[in-house]
Amino acid sequence: MCTVAALAAVSALAGCGSSAPLFASDGRPTTLVQCTNGSDSCDQQAAASCSGAGYEVVRQTVESGVRNLLYACKGK
Repeated sequence: MCTVAALAAVSALAGCGSSAPLFASDGRPTTLVQCTNGSDSCDQQAAASCSGAGYEVVRQTVESGVRNLLYACKGK
């Protein structure tokens, strides 16, 4: 009985929420940064993290004034 209840709880939680992918479709690792919407802080962080190689935006959202930028550095 406890096993059935535990499995039901795990199944219910499995459908909740989502997280950023850890890797881009081509295998490059991704990074998620958050900043105030309207500032260029996210872009500055991404550019600095990629050491001049540039970056590709994988996903970008704005919620409650917070910009979420998921990016992958371009190959050197």
